[in-house]
Amino acid sequence: MPPIQDHPLRYQLANELHARPFPSLKAPCRAVYLAIKKAQDASSRDRAKDLAHLIALLDRYGTQHPQPGATHFTAAIGQHVLKWEQHTEFVSYTVFLAGLGERPFDPADFDVFPDDWLEGAPGVRVTSAMIRICERADHDADVNLLANAWLVTESMAVSSVLDDAMIVAGDFRIDQGGHLRFAVFPRRGVGERRVGRVVQRLCEIETYKAMSMLGFTRVRAIAGRMTEIDEELTRLMTAMTHGNAPEEETLTALLRVSSELETLSAQTAFRLSATEAYEALVTQRIAVLREERFGGRQTFREFMARRFDPAMRTVKSAEKRLESMSARAVRAGDLLRTRVEVKRSAQNQDLLESMNHRADLQLRLQHTVEGLSVVAISYYAVSLVGYLLYPLADVIGVSKGMLTALAVPPVVLAVWLGLRRIRSAVEKDGHQPR
Repeated sequence: MPPIQDHPLRYQLANELHARPFPSLKAPCRAVYLAIKKAQDASSRDRAKDLAHLIALLDRYGTQHPQPGATHFTAAIGQHVLKWEQHTEFVSYTVFLAGLGERPFDPADFDVFPDDWLEGAPGVRVTSAMIRICERADHDADVNLLANAWLVTESMAVSSVLDDAMIVAGDFRIDQGGHLRFAVFPRRGVGERRVGRVVQRLCEIETYKAMSMLGFTRVRAIAGRMTEIDEELTRLMTAMTHGNAPEEETLTALLRVSSELETLSAQTAFRLSATEAYEALVTQRIAVLREERFGGRQTFREFMARRFDPAMRTVKSAEKRLESMSARAVRAGDLLRTRVEVKRSAQNQDLLESMNHRADLQLRLQHTVEGLSVVAISYYAVSLVGYLLYPLADVIGVSKGMLTALAVPPVVLAVWLGLRRIRSAVEKDGHQPR
């Protein structure tokens, strides 16, 4: 080993690429598959309950337990092999049974999962399937006959996969036992791991398809309310255009609509993004099968294009519609707020002009009062000056009336100059910055 320290996660990251190995299956054999999901908030569930449920099943068969915190586990349970995987929203159980059993797709095969153990599951069944793996017959017509006998012809998809190494068939319908059915016909000599990979892909296609359809049901559940919100939004924007309602009321209604749209977006964001991811996985899992047409039947890709893709387009359309409505509500709210602000600015301008007019009136009144004040103050000042000058009237030979008359102009001028100086000082003090 070179004298260098490893990153703490080096081995974990390297081993992650080799986690969840494919099973090795030798035909003839069969498999039963079960996927369990918590009904609500599955991504934030207590994952310890998943592990505890697995351990309860292992204890029924006296099998060793997985390591603490394990996310996948494979072990023998009796004469069968169990493969357990924990995913973001669900856990899956696949049990591989040797041989083909007494009859095709026998519901008794599912008895490998005890009834009371199923009742104690920390969630609900998302999907379950039964898979029959038998060697491909020498004549393809025999494969067609078997598929027709086991599956619903109207919805059956049959393909030659992996360069004609195998034939796979399924109808994606739930049978009377509550399970879906898939059939795999490998050629003699096809590798066991190759067969296991195809079986694993079929289980993944079905599970991810079912998980994707959860998004479709969620969108369908809110479609009616989205239509109502869209109509309300259109009505409010029409009212904005024609000015039929007060801006404040329209703005309040728009804010309510925007709030509801944001709530819907928050409630559906995870489900819609998960649906997009699951849809991509379905497409990718089908692509790696390298399908070719068999016996004139529709392929898995064609089945998905006819039945699955329209549902996914509905989900994408609803997601874009929700985003568009939210953007419309935001733009309408911004426009309406701008109108309200412009209107308020005009009202404020009118108010300022009214205040300026009142200030001018007050100034004129002040000047009028100031003139009256000059007269009043001068009257009293002339009286006081008269009392001071009356003793001089006899000395200078002027009558008291004449002396008072002579004192009026200088007194009035002095009072007027004094008041003007006081007003100037007050105005100068009022204009100084504080």
